[in-house]
Amino acid sequence: MTRSRAFGFLLARGRGRLFLFRSLDLLPFQGLFYTHGQLVAQSSKHYSGFSRELDPWKCCFTPSYLGVIKGQKASVMVNFSVPHHRPFSSASTSTKRNPYFSTVSLDDVRHFVDILGHKSVIQDEDRLLAANIDWMRKFKGSSQLLLLPKNTEEVSKILQYCNTRCLAVVPQGGNTGLVGGSVPVYDEVIINLSSMDKNISFDKVNGILICEAGCILENLNSFLANEGYIMPLDLGAKGSCQIGGNVSTNAGGLHFIRYGSLHGNILGLEVILADGTILDMLTTLRKDNTGYDLKHIFIGSEGTLGIITKVAVLTPCKPSSTNVAFLACNDYLSCQKLLAEAKRDLGEAISAFEFMDCSSVEMALTHIEGVRNPLPTSLYNFYVLVETAGTDESYDRTKLEALLVRSMEMGLISDGVIAQDLNQASSFWQIREGVSEATGKAGAVYKYDLSLPVEMLYGVVEEIRMRLGNAAKVLGFGHLGDGNLHLNILSANYDSKILAQIEPFVYEWTAQHRGSISAEHGLGLMKAEKIHYSKSAKNVNLMVSIKKLMDPKGILNPYKVLPQSLLQN
Repeated sequence: MTRSRAFGFLLARGRGRLFLFRSLDLLPFQGLFYTHGQLVAQSSKHYSGFSRELDPWKCCFTPSYLGVIKGQKASVMVNFSVPHHRPFSSASTSTKRNPYFSTVSLDDVRHFVDILGHKSVIQDEDRLLAANIDWMRKFKGSSQLLLLPKNTEEVSKILQYCNTRCLAVVPQGGNTGLVGGSVPVYDEVIINLSSMDKNISFDKVNGILICEAGCILENLNSFLANEGYIMPLDLGAKGSCQIGGNVSTNAGGLHFIRYGSLHGNILGLEVILADGTILDMLTTLRKDNTGYDLKHIFIGSEGTLGIITKVAVLTPCKPSSTNVAFLACNDYLSCQKLLAEAKRDLGEAISAFEFMDCSSVEMALTHIEGVRNPLPTSLYNFYVLVETAGTDESYDRTKLEALLVRSMEMGLISDGVIAQDLNQASSFWQIREGVSEATGKAGAVYKYDLSLPVEMLYGVVEEIRMRLGNAAKVLGFGHLGDGNLHLNILSANYDSKILAQIEPFVYEWTAQHRGSISAEHGLGLMKAEKIHYSKSAKNVNLMVSIKKLMDPKGILNPYKVLPQSLLQN
């Protein structure tokens, strides 16, 4: 049994290209919007309802007539003295363009045409605008050039030339990130790998897939399903995110509790270094203890050390049975104890263990069309969604039912229901996955992705709630099974006073409790200057040394992941 999602979308055509948009969701965001250093418009108090954990590909293409930039043309060359201001973002706005980087010339364009051909060198304004902005319309660059390589050799030639010319580049996949890691900050050349989407081979005995980096996650899952296997990660953005981007950001997702990190599922990589060197680490061996395992340097490096072009991934067998339960708890301590009981009783059959507080569920019920409360008699303080995946439908279901009965007798759950069919299971998941979408429709939202010890996880929600009082609504939900909290804070308008109450407190609180300020979204531009909250100075300095060794000119995805003050010294 697999989940299905169905939403209504508005189809629009622009310059020969089709764009899909969520109907009635094109809500402009607050503040001043800049494109190519020029002020375009001042918009209203809300920003796009696309801010969600569902399928952002349906809004990642944003042509020049969309929202507040309707009718504007991005024909002005970038003014480097004007920062890319985001009044609703905690991203640093003080990052200065590296003066050592060259700017793209006509000779450069001609050279790239010689390498790639005319069709793969993009200067069209609408297509550049789509590639310059992230799917949440939160970060926007000013690149004048988009390249679409078709194979490893072309990526190598591009980087070799850019390194010689000192042209900064930003690797881009499905552009579904949340921290500004996949879009330019200034005029970096965009290298989009979407044309590199071939499945190279699949070992049906061992379940090992080798594919190019531009393969879309959902397409890989569909291919594997026909072979009796699945991908080891499941993301809301699977309809557009690409495996190369997943690996470079070490994406987590809904099934992390079952299949673990990509560090454990990626067997090999092919990576292009800053100078164009092709680093072949595309092994399919489960065991290889010869020297340093270099692939791990690139997993989670967000394209700052090299561009991933091929991936070898170990895929698990497709479960033949899936069960989903939606449960209610009176307090967070009961959620913790329920997790412990589920691990004991269900063992490795657990494929997801998600939690939501009452405010989160209310948000989804209020703002997401078609969402219904499976437990309508009352609203409870906390809700838990448990999914199991196994090989015996009857046996797995019996174990889940036994867990519910015993947990109710222990007072851990107050109410609960097990999905009877695919549609009901999908409706349960729609609540959990609809929370983030709902926050985007409710007003101004500040989002944080934190990793904390499970017993401490909800404490920061309560602390922020006390700090803000009636000034904002605070929601806590996420992947309880692996200690990942999504903290969402909503207010009527984006307000610097509210942001000052949130930051740096939320990062300081996380650091004091030995958590991580980025559980699964990465650092990108948004948190590059905040890495010290999660990593010691010695750790950061070593990372800087590795970056300078592998990319001495700093052309790979500049301004991301690491503090610029350390890189430019």
